[in-house]
Amino acid sequence: MAVWDDLVGQERATRQLVAAAADADSFVTAESQAPGSARLSGSSMTHAWLFTGPPGSGVASAARAFAAALQCVSPDRAGDGPGCGFCEGCHTAVVGTHADVEVVRTDLLTIGVKETRDLVRRAQLSPAGGRWQVIVLEDADRLTEGAGNVLLKAIEEPAPRTVWLLCAPSTEDVLPTIRSRCRHLALQTPPVGAVAEALVTRDGIEPETAAYAARVTQGHLERARRLATDERARQRRSAVLRLPVEVDEVGSALRAAQQLIDAAAEDAKQVAEELDATETEELRAALGGAEGKRMPRGTAGAMKELEDRQKRRATRTQRDSLDLALTDLTAFYRDVLADQLGSRGELSSVDAQDAVHRLAATSRPEQTLRRIEAVLECRTALSRNVAPLLAVESMTMALRAG
Repeated sequence: MAVWDDLVGQERATRQLVAAAADADSFVTAESQAPGSARLSGSSMTHAWLFTGPPGSGVASAARAFAAALQCVSPDRAGDGPGCGFCEGCHTAVVGTHADVEVVRTDLLTIGVKETRDLVRRAQLSPAGGRWQVIVLEDADRLTEGAGNVLLKAIEEPAPRTVWLLCAPSTEDVLPTIRSRCRHLALQTPPVGAVAEALVTRDGIEPETAAYAARVTQGHLERARRLATDERARQRRSAVLRLPVEVDEVGSALRAAQQLIDAAAEDAKQVAEELDATETEELRAALGGAEGKRMPRGTAGAMKELEDRQKRRATRTQRDSLDLALTDLTAFYRDVLADQLGSRGELSSVDAQDAVHRLAATSRPEQTLRRIEAVLECRTALSRNVAPLLAVESMTMALRAG
């Protein structure tokens, strides 16, 4: 299976990346035959890329697939182009063990100057054994302003065989000076049918379940996969979609807000339980701490740093869970509005059609629009670090008022 098969419903972007990978391969081949003679100018390849697209479009998957194609060493890569998916270069890049591919993703709210400087130092190295030194920054939108300025210097003066692959939701989420120096590749939300087909063929999910998951997640591949395979995710979604019909009184609106916060906290706790214990034990072992014994002197700082990082990750996980719930609410009210305006298109909230029709019949379109605005304002408040319970309570009260 070629590395490009992970790009579901992104034919146009795939063609551009295949052409760039082929030009990159020609560059490395020419450079090996006559050092200093090869040039990238005028080709489809460049040293810095910015991948953007809405959630679920597969931005990070596209960057990782491109990174693998740049390291492809298959003898017949000249036929269909680099990115066979089977050679050592492709395989190690995809699974994350390639020495010359650094994939950076963060569980924290921001990426700071220190982490970025470490990346810049890595980018100055020549490839250890691969064809390119590739840095994939999956959360470029989380760079602080100082970190962005550090990265800008590295992109302005790139090392000869280094490629930066930055991922962000949109071009507005990175510094203008950075995006002006990158080649922009915009991805789109994949079609629902393509996502359903991918779930069936790659994950072995039943066609009916795959079609349901693809429809209600509106083409978001990872969310669809989780919804189709995780019963707890389906239960959380059902609880969120009951909220619009439960906020008929002040007390019920406040209770709904607390339940939403509790559900997000439980989600964050589940993630923490899976990761925190493993990370703590690994660090204890690395620092020489035996099980059940006191840690050696001088290691308290490292343990405290890990605890702080885990707390910040829990905060981000809770906010991500809340954002997912708010996305489902937005889709629900959009379906209500479509019903009120007489649209005959298929609803995305197929698992809550009765609630959609009931709310559409008992409210007016202008009320629905105000409710959608309330959900969007809540998302904005959360992005600005407003206390989650306060932001959600404000939203549920606005949903009640209509």
